[in-house]
Amino acid sequence: MLCVSTSAAYSQTSAQLSPAVKQFVKVDAPAVVLNHVRVIDGTGAAARADQAVVIQDGKIASIGDASSAKIPDGAKVLDLSGYSVIPGLVGMHDHLYYTADRSGGAPGPLINQITFSAPRLYLAAGVTTMRTAGSLEPYADLNLKRKIDAGLSPGPNIDVTAPYLEGPGSIFTQMHELTGPDDARRMVTFWADSGATSFKAYMNITRDELRASAEEAHKRKLKITGHLCSVGFREAAEAGIDDLEHGFIVDTEFVPGKKPDQCPAGGMLAVGASFANLDGNSPQIKELFRVLIEHHVAITSTLPVFELLVPGKPPLQQRVLDAMLPEARSSYLTARVQVQSNSQNGFAAVLKKEMELEHAFAKAGGLLLTGPDPTGIGGTLPGYGDQRGVELLVEAGFTPVEAIRIATLNGAQFEGLADSIGTLAAGKVADIVVIHGDPSAKIDDIEKVEIVFKNGIGYDPAKLIESVRGTVGLH
Repeated sequence: MLCVSTSAAYSQTSAQLSPAVKQFVKVDAPAVVLNHVRVIDGTGAAARADQAVVIQDGKIASIGDASSAKIPDGAKVLDLSGYSVIPGLVGMHDHLYYTADRSGGAPGPLINQITFSAPRLYLAAGVTTMRTAGSLEPYADLNLKRKIDAGLSPGPNIDVTAPYLEGPGSIFTQMHELTGPDDARRMVTFWADSGATSFKAYMNITRDELRASAEEAHKRKLKITGHLCSVGFREAAEAGIDDLEHGFIVDTEFVPGKKPDQCPAGGMLAVGASFANLDGNSPQIKELFRVLIEHHVAITSTLPVFELLVPGKPPLQQRVLDAMLPEARSSYLTARVQVQSNSQNGFAAVLKKEMELEHAFAKAGGLLLTGPDPTGIGGTLPGYGDQRGVELLVEAGFTPVEAIRIATLNGAQFEGLADSIGTLAAGKVADIVVIHGDPSAKIDDIEKVEIVFKNGIGYDPAKLIESVRGTVGLH
């Protein structure tokens, strides 16, 4: 079972926060009542109107009808008529870096660590727990986590993924290239000892290296996910992987002529072409689902990063542009124009198929997670991308409350934290997002975040966002 600092972060009080964090606190009282609020509890159940949520000592003390709620003496009461609450989002593919240059060539893409801006945007958008899903500057990620847990820096609780477990041929100069299974075991051992709490296999890993990595991680009761290419999904399940990133768009097992332990030529486009005619009811897909579910392998949806490649999508939001470094904004807008001018690039069909398969996998009983993967051409930002991911799950066919469950409870279940977070219930940690509107009826309202409670302390999204204006892509 994974533990994301439950002993430290979840017992944290406002008195333990540094001035650098306290400046972003909006609501701070021993007892807080969110009164007359709509509760969307994260279980997938229908929303409940006119509720009172009582928060005491960092936890949810009670939830019930506002008309009969017992208000603690001295409690700070917030009248939230017209507002909704959902559990804090659990982002399962939330990087702490930004793709600053995608021009290619030697020595490879330029990746900037954004340890300052990313955690603030995640928290502002309602992400209270996140997994980094791959690290390029692991000491920066680990030290950030420690500072957040100590109340020295604002941000979510973080499950820090170790450096990528990658084989020869990586396009990223920051990645170590494994030399075999023994090297994979050594790397897992080192980073587990250094504080990493999860692992991620990458595109050129071999089956033997993946199996060795999984075995070593599981000895520590830690989990391993993967963005794979050289290894197919069923092979990965047999090797012991716990989660697979990016949905089915990267599963190479259906590519004709696929060779063992090698990425097929054409990458994602080749994979997209190979499953273009498959559907959730096809024998091949049903068998794939069976193997994944039987081996308890989750799938992480990262629809926002793929949407960037579809002409006409996503909506161009001023808030996204305002957050970017001017050079990053220019780079993204240039890349966006290139995508928009190529209406026949085929990605609309690929995205639609990916949505169909993710929906079918969940309906078959598979555990679907979500995260934005804030990379690609630069338009998917931390936090904002997490919200967009929930909206795209609704576009994929899930109801709003189902999509919210995927973004909250499902992630908490995978992380082994469902007893503490992921749903709104008495006794659980008060990780709560206050939203102006009703995302159970209109999912776009998930962007209207007014307060984010983490461990019972209410943070001000507007102040967090303003503190990073014009900096995403720099730090």
